[in-house]
Amino acid sequence: MRKGSRVPFGRTLAVLASVLLASLIGPGAVANASGGHPPRHGCECVTPSIDRLQHWLASGEGTTVPPTGSLLVRERGGYAAKVIFLNAEWHVVVVWLGNQFEAQADLSKSAGFWMTYSATDDLYVQLRPASHWSGGDKWLTKVPSTGGKIVKKFFSFKADAWTTLPELGTPGYSFASALTEARGLVFVGKTPNKLDFRGLSIDRYRPPCR
Repeated sequence: MRKGSRVPFGRTLAVLASVLLASLIGPGAVANASGGHPPRHGCECVTPSIDRLQHWLASGEGTTVPPTGSLLVRERGGYAAKVIFLNAEWHVVVVWLGNQFEAQADLSKSAGFWMTYSATDDLYVQLRPASHWSGGDKWLTKVPSTGGKIVKKFFSFKADAWTTLPELGTPGYSFASALTEARGLVFVGKTPNKLDFRGLSIDRYRPPCR
């Protein structure tokens, strides 16, 4: 082989290697390599979201930081929902499952949801149906304290995993019926707490971006 012919051959080999590499890693891997936050549930929405859930809201009930509005903040290329409960009073944080108040989801086929979060004290999450949205008398399950550490925990939608609190009242509908018209997950707590949500992925449900 002539000495001069090695240069074009080397360039050809480099081009072939780059094409092969691109075909192996795929477009998704290339996008993630740019430093973006890898989505945990399909792809994230164009506007801020956590597992495609765009509305994490402080309701104004109880003294919280922030007092009202969105809890979403930038966190390592993605988003987290952060809120602080102050004082010994009931606090309310809302997540709209369909990304708008009027929307609802049928979760009757879902086994439950995985949540990645941290909490400095125990609290509860209510499953609120569209037909019985208002009031505290809802089916709920305990969200245990993590001691301020980020953990990932599964919350089952089996009926025996959900209960009521005498202080908040007993709902006049079944938990099974609530699953068929779920409008939101509502986090409630009566003690000071520091909360940080990083993920909330619901089995067999993909929230629509709005």
